[in-house]
Amino acid sequence: MVPIAAEPIFNIGSFSITNTLIDTLIIDVIIVALIFFVSKGIKYVPGSLQNVIEMVIEIYYNLIESIIPEKVQVIFPFAMTFFLFILLINWSGLIPGVGTIGVYENHSKNLIPLIRAASSDLNLTLALALISVISTHILSIRYTGIKDYLGRYFSLNPINLFVGLLEIVLEFAKIVSFSFRLFGNIFAGEVVIFTISAMFAFIIPLPFMALEIIVGGVQALVFSMLTMAFMVIFLTPHHQVEHSAEKILNKTIAQI
Repeated sequence: MVPIAAEPIFNIGSFSITNTLIDTLIIDVIIVALIFFVSKGIKYVPGSLQNVIEMVIEIYYNLIESIIPEKVQVIFPFAMTFFLFILLINWSGLIPGVGTIGVYENHSKNLIPLIRAASSDLNLTLALALISVISTHILSIRYTGIKDYLGRYFSLNPINLFVGLLEIVLEFAKIVSFSFRLFGNIFAGEVVIFTISAMFAFIIPLPFMALEIIVGGVQALVFSMLTMAFMVIFLTPHHQVEHSAEKILNKTIAQI
């Protein structure tokens, strides 16, 4: 049985260090090390790793630049960071030993893994959703002004005011959607792999693991692309939003 909540491994004072937090810290170290390694080893004739990283970065950068070139330097770091971080934490659950090496709780049959995929923890996915949505609104206020920002939600026109209030509700729904979409897909995959592996030790679980590689990549892409799209819309003056949204959709479809 795979519990929904992350299990605490040890405590530092009153603060519990859970197995998903350990996974998060490991992924953070890997990303920092990867940035340091790649930045120090950049070559005019790139190797395989540099080629892959440059290709992913170029696709994202060109997509955002084609939609809103004047704000590409602002949006790109958010979209790229979300993609890399979520991709690695999704895939970390497929590494041998993650979720399977641990200790039994009070000599029972309930295994507590020392490391567990962080994206199967609703706390993390909710935190990512909050960062995405709050950052979008802060950037909107900074680059379009408080007057234009408030104009999205409040108006003297009763119809526009009603639509604006619905938009406020939708912003909270966006947080729920962001967090539960990522959590649900990864947690469900974790349960499926755990169940299949318990019944079949070899061969049979491999197709399910391959499927989870695809799901992990798609979920990272969806989260980062939606963040990018919402940032583009909110960094565009309110009267240009409809045109901007149509442009985002066309550009995104063309890239995919």
